[in-house]
Amino acid sequence: MLIAACVKWADLRPEIDRVHGTVTPNGRDDGFSEADRSAVEVALQLADAWDGEVVVVCAGPPAAESGLRDLLAAGVHRVVRVEHGGASGASAAGVLAPVLSAADLGVDVVVCGDLSADRGSGTVPAFLAHHLGAAQALGLIQVEARGPGAARVVRRLDGGRREVLDVEAPAVLSVEGSVGELRRASLAASLAARDAAVEVRVGRPEHHVEPPRLRPWRPPARVLAAPSGEHALDRVVQLTGALVDRTPPRTLELEPPEAAEAILEQLRAWGYLP
Repeated sequence: MLIAACVKWADLRPEIDRVHGTVTPNGRDDGFSEADRSAVEVALQLADAWDGEVVVVCAGPPAAESGLRDLLAAGVHRVVRVEHGGASGASAAGVLAPVLSAADLGVDVVVCGDLSADRGSGTVPAFLAHHLGAAQALGLIQVEARGPGAARVVRRLDGGRREVLDVEAPAVLSVEGSVGELRRASLAASLAARDAAVEVRVGRPEHHVEPPRLRPWRPPARVLAAPSGEHALDRVVQLTGALVDRTPPRTLELEPPEAAEAILEQLRAWGYLP
């Protein structure tokens, strides 16, 4: 059994402008979030129960290699760093999935933190499960290994409720930071891992990355003919439609096909549809 723990190197304490809300990484507190460290511990526990091995796949820059060596000292068997170009969400999952499904890896179970320390979208585990064609159990607060490749997990639900699931490989699990505390590495293991080699792979390039939208979405403006009239008042009246008869509001109770046709008819009357 091969268990992969996916982690992300991020700024854990960025500087935030209190007026504008601008987030600026300071570069001094980079590391793995508590959820990611918990994911590594859960992967190690599953490997102990299933007599398997753990590989850590990290999306991060070269500075992340020092943190990956610390994970090697904690008992991880192999570490892989993936150049991801700052991708997040579905893009990050698209970069990591080919590495996890590569012929030399072919992982059976993937364990992730429930959300990252920078964006916190929590979407990567679900997208990974989609790309890998694996079962998914997300937002876990407890993971208990059963037979090889099988585990019983407890998932947090709204309203204080819980959901108990039996999961079998292939599967993607996401855990909260409170599920497990990463075991402490011995001094001998830390010294041995200082010069350990970190495998580096380049994720496939992204063709399109939508920039973040910082304002509410507005529909495109309609193209209107220029107003005509000899006087400015005539043109203003034409632009504002002050003297145009208005359609009074009405309430219609129709079947779905007739209701859809009535909506389209009204949109045509307003000029939104040809």
